[in-house]
Amino acid sequence: MKLITNVEIPSLERRIGLHNKLAFIGSCFAEYIGARMRQSGIAALVNPFGVQFNPLSILQVLTQDPTCKSLYFEDEDQRWHCWLLDSHFSATSQEACKSAFLSARGRLFSWNPDTLVLTLGTNHYYERADTKLIVGNCHKRPQTEFVEKQMSLTQCIATLETICQLFQRSRIIFTLSPYRYAKYGFHENQLAKATLLMAIDAVQQKYPEQVFYFPAYEIQLDELRDYRFYGPDMLHPSEQAVDYIWERFSDRWFDDETHRYLMDYEPIRKALQHRPDDPDSPAAQRFREQTRLRLNELTKKYNLGMDD
Repeated sequence: MKLITNVEIPSLERRIGLHNKLAFIGSCFAEYIGARMRQSGIAALVNPFGVQFNPLSILQVLTQDPTCKSLYFEDEDQRWHCWLLDSHFSATSQEACKSAFLSARGRLFSWNPDTLVLTLGTNHYYERADTKLIVGNCHKRPQTEFVEKQMSLTQCIATLETICQLFQRSRIIFTLSPYRYAKYGFHENQLAKATLLMAIDAVQQKYPEQVFYFPAYEIQLDELRDYRFYGPDMLHPSEQAVDYIWERFSDRWFDDETHRYLMDYEPIRKALQHRPDDPDSPAAQRFREQTRLRLNELTKKYNLGMDD
């Protein structure tokens, strides 16, 4: 008896392998899937600029001059923030905040990903009312300081095309975040998702050898059509849902060697997560040393440079 409608996942001509250099950029869902990648022992750069929800904000962090003073502001507690980045990049001085931005930009481009996974959440974005600067994070400033806008379909397509051109040597996989933006209203949320879907489809048709789409959003809505697959807020996908989508992603798009590696790595992953009652005991030290040796052997077996 078939109890769910399975979402068809298109084939990937060159499947993802252990020696691919992956980067994940975008919404919190990019962090969820990127974290699963790293937890599986596969090297990946995950949201180097923090969470970004819309195409314009992603383009801003990739192209804006980090030395531009209008990107930064000091709050009442003498903390400096960057309008493009989240609070993880905030610091006690403008120079330190700018340095954090430069470091994130450097990490991405020095990583030089051959596979870039871009997770889009919405076509809504915010501008500073005074400077017209597109912001990635409002840092809890008064709403009156910003103007909320929506990207048109044409604007979305142009923005995604620019990102593709920035990474023209990379394979780009778009996904749509399953998160539902209730604050816009559920009808508006669907319109925003539809705009992004049409933009992705247009770019995919223009760059069929470079651009691909993984249907995470459709899997959440169709295969996991139940509120038990959402978190307590009934808006974010639950941990179980993320695990399921990760399994669908890896089962369909990882190559055979990567699947063999994941089977070999799984007991090591569990050993790495083990927390002994007495971490300083001889038994615990032996366990850590044995785990380290097993990890080294696995690294040599698959010719990997494990990334921390």
